[in-house]
Amino acid sequence: MNNTDTIRFSIVATDLGPLLAAASDKGLCAVFMDDNREEMKRELKRRFRHSIIREGGAEKIAARVARLIKSPLPVYDGPLDLRGTELQRAVWNALQKIPAGQTTTYTKIAEKISRPDAVRAVGTACGANHVSLVVPCHRVVRRDGALAGYRWGLARKEKLIRWEREAMEQKKKR
Repeated sequence: MNNTDTIRFSIVATDLGPLLAAASDKGLCAVFMDDNREEMKRELKRRFRHSIIREGGAEKIAARVARLIKSPLPVYDGPLDLRGTELQRAVWNALQKIPAGQTTTYTKIAEKISRPDAVRAVGTACGANHVSLVVPCHRVVRRDGALAGYRWGLARKEKLIRWEREAMEQKKKR
């Protein structure tokens, strides 16, 4: 019997450039944003090297994730296939609790997961997050409030934070 899973992916255009969304039978397992489509495909193959990777079949999920860029609400509530260590999953769970339009620090995340000495590990877990936007690592900033470390570029991180804040302000006005 073969235990290899199949991951299907699609790439869609967004206001932040191309977005790759991939799903296994268990749920959404990858969201990448990069101007280089081929690099995103290579990264997907690297991350899931024991899986069969198929292009196509994830168009609906990709469109659903892409909508989060400008409209972070409602949050993505579909199934997730998060693959990582216990610490990474704890960090990713904490990230999902950061409200849209708000930010927190690496230090506060470390405290929330009861690992106040693990600030660097929190940063590493944010960098290893393979489901950006849905697990909103872009909402984590340095202790002084400055933007730091975003795999898909600080310009994208800044825009995401700004657009989320604007969307939340619009929501309050309604």
